[in-house]
Amino acid sequence: MTARFYADMALLPQTSVSLPEQTARHVQVLRLQPGERITLFNGQGDGQAGSEGEFEATVERMGRSEVQVTVGAYTPTAREAGRSLHLAMGMPANERMDWLIEKATELGATSIQPLMSERSVLRLKGERADKKLAHWRGVAIATCEQCGRNRLPLIHDVTHLTDWLKDMPPTATADTAGTRLLLSLQDGSRPLAQVFARTGPLTLLSGPEGGLSALEESAAIGCGFAAVTLGPRVLRAETAPLACLTLLTLGFSA
Repeated sequence: MTARFYADMALLPQTSVSLPEQTARHVQVLRLQPGERITLFNGQGDGQAGSEGEFEATVERMGRSEVQVTVGAYTPTAREAGRSLHLAMGMPANERMDWLIEKATELGATSIQPLMSERSVLRLKGERADKKLAHWRGVAIATCEQCGRNRLPLIHDVTHLTDWLKDMPPTATADTAGTRLLLSLQDGSRPLAQVFARTGPLTLLSGPEGGLSALEESAAIGCGFAAVTLGPRVLRAETAPLACLTLLTLGFSA
């Protein structure tokens, strides 16, 4: 299996291009040599609407700070989940967020919304938030290179749960039932398998350590979220959304 690299640039078969600085650095770190084959993807496919795929490429020249490659054949390759899955989550502390971004990307999350809430330990704003966001996007890129995805998940700017809920479009009961799910420990939460819609885009909301407060859960339910449970055990803040994504992407019967 050839090494895969994300290249944030237009790619066309039978052209010679210099790789973007970050991609070139990655190629150099792996000590690849002229003549060696690699795989490139840019999330744009061959330019046709909705396409996704990857390009064969051959290393042509390795400079001190530049890598030149010859782009070869384009192969349409669909590896996305069968539906759009949007994960909104209260950010866990320490390095758990990195791990969550990595695994959510592997499992096919379409987008990831980092949230601050009442019980959040990790609180970010300004330059610190910008640096974290750039780091998380780098984690997602590296994960796509490893797992074979050709489309990067969109990682949104950090925001507060209250503001995020205010910006959500209104629900239409007939169309959105089961498409907005809230992972909850409150009494009355229904098993996931009984609630979620099996087709169409789906948004999953999960809290930080300690979960969302009662007021925050009520606000989410008021925005059309259905409270769901994954069972009788209390899962960690980084485990619960990943368990849910696994069930939704790989499928289950219940």
